[in-house]
Amino acid sequence: MSHQPHRLIPSDFTPWPSRGAQAEVKITKYVDPSTDTVGHAVSTDGDVPWVIGLDREGLAAAGFTGKVGETLLLPRHGEPSLLAVGVGAVGSLTVSALRNAAAAASRGAKRSRHLALDLLEAAPDLDADQATTAVVEGALLARYHYDELKTTTDHVRLARLDLLGSRESTAGALRGSQLARATALARDLAFAPPAHLTATVFGEFARSIAADFHLDVTVYDKAQLIELGCGGLLGVNAGSVEEPRMIRIQYTPTGTPTGHLGLVGKGIMYDSGGIALKPGDAMHLAMKMDMSGAAAIFAAMTTLAELGCPAAVTGYLMCTDNMPSGSATAMGDVLTIRGGTTVEVKNTDAEGRLVMADALVLATEDGVDAIVDIATLTGASLASFGLLTAALYGNNQDLIDRVREASATTDEGVWQMPLEHRYREQLNSDVADISNLGGPYAGSTTAALFLEEFVAGTPWAHIDMCGPMQSDKDELWRTKGPTGFGARLLAEFATGFRAASLR
Repeated sequence: MSHQPHRLIPSDFTPWPSRGAQAEVKITKYVDPSTDTVGHAVSTDGDVPWVIGLDREGLAAAGFTGKVGETLLLPRHGEPSLLAVGVGAVGSLTVSALRNAAAAASRGAKRSRHLALDLLEAAPDLDADQATTAVVEGALLARYHYDELKTTTDHVRLARLDLLGSRESTAGALRGSQLARATALARDLAFAPPAHLTATVFGEFARSIAADFHLDVTVYDKAQLIELGCGGLLGVNAGSVEEPRMIRIQYTPTGTPTGHLGLVGKGIMYDSGGIALKPGDAMHLAMKMDMSGAAAIFAAMTTLAELGCPAAVTGYLMCTDNMPSGSATAMGDVLTIRGGTTVEVKNTDAEGRLVMADALVLATEDGVDAIVDIATLTGASLASFGLLTAALYGNNQDLIDRVREASATTDEGVWQMPLEHRYREQLNSDVADISNLGGPYAGSTTAALFLEEFVAGTPWAHIDMCGPMQSDKDELWRTKGPTGFGARLLAEFATGFRAASLR
């Protein structure tokens, strides 16, 4: 008997998140009468803005010092409430700190549907476009909330954000809105329950909205994947009643492309561990987020036309769940990856690298100039960097440096790790070309070394985002649950991609 899970998607699923990342953003010099709260920048030193109505001593008595992340709400009768927003010492505000200050302001005014912020005057040395983008991102992302499946909610959606002052940039505000929307979309996808957002449904959804974002989407079903010889994806899918899908997304710029970028994403819609079943702990519960890499790529690609990306970009989303059953791949089985490489499966819970191997080969066959892959790949990365930083590996330092620059711009942290080839022997197999698991140590490194086997020397960078895929609390622009990590980073990277810059 076929399994037909109850689904609310795609009929109830929308790419336009209503949780607060789709607020109307306006630039104005005046406070609209409908405004609920007006936020003003207050530093740790220097003069306090007269409009706040308190001096430094009065603020201190209320526990407010002006540090980034601090806010003090001052209600007023018949007028918009005032919000003191900490921005740190005079002259010290960075773009990342400004994003954090805007996020703190948005959280500090969490009951406000219409928020106005006057923050950029506190950052006269920052680029106006970048600063405005950061303010919009921080304010919108901080108010994101996923309540699609709740019958009631007390969350107040941010419907309008006004930017006050004379330095705000229209282009920066639009970019901030677009990037916040993409991150919210990635969060929505990761939040969706696994019985609702299957590989099949993800493919249908991607195809249904492709034209809205000037994308071409091709979805490959199981029969087509068999014809392509994608043994990694098919092997991981073997224990599931749900079919796998490869979602190929193509963005083509106007004019001559500055290069062809391939993006490869792990899309394990739910990871039980397969035959190597995970323990029934909190990590198991989080495994509906194991498709966060694919979600980040898809979300990023919805921004490329709007941002005027000059490069051609092809995304390969490798989607399936990883389930135990009588037909599941067993430890010791050998899979044949696209292109013919055989892989001994020493652990069915090291499945992400198997599905990505097929895509890496396909990307090289498509002749891309560079590949960036992103995946919730190893617990070793989580153990090393916690929830705020992803491990970064690669075979081309110029490409790695471009990823690091995008990371610094978006404040989505990465840390370059050495691709230590002396560990490669741990992946040797007695029965196949390579095995999918190394030794007990350096797990994120051996996973990266496995992936490198399939890039055929193409410039390549690997982002292991196992840690920052989620946050365990509401913190500034990161909300509890899936973070949408990578969506803004990849959009930033792709819009700056130039094949000629790689050496």
